[in-house]
Amino acid sequence: MRVVALEEHFFIPELTGLIPKEVISRQSNGPFLELVAPKLANMGEERLKSMDDNGISVQVLSVHQGAGAELLDAKDGPGFAKKYNDAIAGKISAFPDRFAAFANLPMTAPEAAADELERTVKEHRFVGALINGLTNDEFLDNPKFAPIFERAEALDVPVYLHPGLPPKAVIDAYYTGLPKYSGLLLSIGGWGWHSETAIHVLRLIASGTFDRYPKLKLIIGHMGEMLPMMMVRCDSFFKPNGPGANQRSVIETLKAQVHITTSGIFTVPPLMVAIDTFGIDNIMFSVDYPFSANEDGKAFLESIPLPQGDISKIAHGNADSLLKLSL
Repeated sequence: MRVVALEEHFFIPELTGLIPKEVISRQSNGPFLELVAPKLANMGEERLKSMDDNGISVQVLSVHQGAGAELLDAKDGPGFAKKYNDAIAGKISAFPDRFAAFANLPMTAPEAAADELERTVKEHRFVGALINGLTNDEFLDNPKFAPIFERAEALDVPVYLHPGLPPKAVIDAYYTGLPKYSGLLLSIGGWGWHSETAIHVLRLIASGTFDRYPKLKLIIGHMGEMLPMMMVRCDSFFKPNGPGANQRSVIETLKAQVHITTSGIFTVPPLMVAIDTFGIDNIMFSVDYPFSANEDGKAFLESIPLPQGDISKIAHGNADSLLKLSL
């Protein structure tokens, strides 16, 4: 069976090395990044062997959080993003049937980011863009980011909203004072990343951003970043044309415009909740390689107690349709 994985990361050390070390250090996940750095940098035999061993047909690549153009200012970010995206295109051109890519955008320069998204889609056939959380502590409902959504909607490509590190004020309030690396773990994959991404999506609903761009498609990972469980609860508070700016219900908006991936969550109960809430057509397989193992993703995919047609939708059908991947 064809298997497409959407949240699969890499970086190019010689390019990331051009970002000032003090900027990189603020975005670091401590020793955990060091453990996977060799796999992040590998775009050849090792990565392909792992894909082959675990039945993964295609990886959609994205620049690892804390390694791309979003870390640079509006002056330096656009040129760096172009250089990085051109390098990505060069690397995947050797394996056009095995890799696709999301653009890395200079988020501190939204107009330039929109232009770079269009360039990469038209010149390199990138399938959208991946944005890592907040930009300088600002959410995407800020009107300054409108050009990116306008361009993504016009190009008919999705935006993958990936978690980023919380603002310093949030880190200081919620994640300090714990032993060893406990605070860091709690702030990232242990909880914080997921709740913050859910808040980010809800802000896009409450602010009316999704209503302004009704054809925009957003992708989020980690089995919906807690939103499947909270969907009805949130819907009861954010009524259409109520105290917020949203014109549609939370449920209607999520089902119409948000797609979710399984990245990093490999048990069946959360998947069943996601299917019951978002619907089978909005769910796509991902691993979160190399932060999660392809072996775990394969075992999970093989454990899903659904008809083969539904498994095929999750494994590749929904992704092929949304990303317009060539078979």
